[in-house]
Amino acid sequence: MVASNEPWRYSAAGISIALRVTPRGGRDDIDGIEQLSDGRSVLKVRVRAIADGGEANKAVLLLLAKSLGVPKASVKLLSGATSRLKQIAVEGDPARLGEALRQLVSTKSKDGGN
Repeated sequence: MVASNEPWRYSAAGISIALRVTPRGGRDDIDGIEQLSDGRSVLKVRVRAIADGGEANKAVLLLLAKSLGVPKASVKLLSGATSRLKQIAVEGDPARLGEALRQLVSTKSKDGGN
């Protein structure tokens, strides 16, 4: 049911995630899933870093690596280096990574829904 609007896609090497990043967001956190006006789903991420010289991108990659329990080297920016909308690739077991993301976003949606 929810699976169709997950903002990540599975591949043999891991997963790729569509993100919407808020730099200078006050804290480093994953805020759940958001629907864009064009119908695409994105994972909402906020970081304390400013969007200058790649600082926010580094913070996003680090946050995802920590949140998903993978080495920093496994998380790469595919596109959107200067945009709020980004594509990120995470190497690893796709099933485990997808499950970890589902856990992260389900706790976020529960927190906001009670």
